[in-house]
Amino acid sequence: MKADLSDLNAFVAVARAKGFRDGARASGSSASGLSEAVRRLEAQLGVRLLNRTTRSVAVTEAGQRLLDRLGPALLEVETALDVVNSFRDRPAGTLRLNVPVSASRLILPAIVPPFLAAYPEIRLEVVADESFVDVLAAGCDAGIRYDERLEQDMIAVPIGPRIQRFAAAASSAYLDRAGRPAHPRDLLGHACLLGRFASGALTTPWEFERDGEVVRVEPAGPLIVSVGGAIDLAVEAAIAGSGIISLFEGWLRPHLDSGALEPVLESWWQSFPGPFLYYPGRRLVPAPLRAFLDFVKAAGARA
Repeated sequence: MKADLSDLNAFVAVARAKGFRDGARASGSSASGLSEAVRRLEAQLGVRLLNRTTRSVAVTEAGQRLLDRLGPALLEVETALDVVNSFRDRPAGTLRLNVPVSASRLILPAIVPPFLAAYPEIRLEVVADESFVDVLAAGCDAGIRYDERLEQDMIAVPIGPRIQRFAAAASSAYLDRAGRPAHPRDLLGHACLLGRFASGALTTPWEFERDGEVVRVEPAGPLIVSVGGAIDLAVEAAIAGSGIISLFEGWLRPHLDSGALEPVLESWWQSFPGPFLYYPGRRLVPAPLRAFLDFVKAAGARA
């Protein structure tokens, strides 16, 4: 039984987006065209792949099994077709990256504009996601993660600053009112602004280090925000005097430099290795990804 490749792509787009409209936006197609393609595929296969209501789309068991096999397979097809890019003067095509919000804010701004200028025929799609996802299953070519969250059997290339720090800070008004901590354990008596990951876990304990001594504390406070999309709310709350925040130094640096925030326990700020660009160890690497890898490596060599 042969199925049209475009119909298979349509099904994958709708299943991943969990809707025809979102699938259309992600794939650059029309919702009606995707709907017709999925109907045609279901008729050809003789099984229902999607359960549809007026408000939602859910993948059936049969559809999920097909999706699990199709994602990597279609990516391999796309990679194989992309080999012809090596015969072009300049690489072309779409490059999809799955990255944490911190990387989209602190790492990519220095890389993306010059990369797009150097490769005008490449279309870059960046998906900022704090969840630990399979980049292939998510339809992405590569991802950015820190060492402890790298998937196994992936090739990893350093990207961005190789050493970063977590910083703690608060407004001077808050510290004048509540006092300035002299030791990490003093944070237990302060209002601290926390984050929550998509998994439900809080961004605690906060970890500090000085002269080989590591101190972990479990602070509490008046505000918890989702990691990623709502972190800026916590930063603004800290500036307004609501409490102490702990975050990437690079995220807080503009506010520290402007005086809107004051460093807290700076001699205890813990450093950690920078992130990696990682991708599957396939024999054929898509031309857009190869161009990005070469660009990142060259940027690292110049740093």
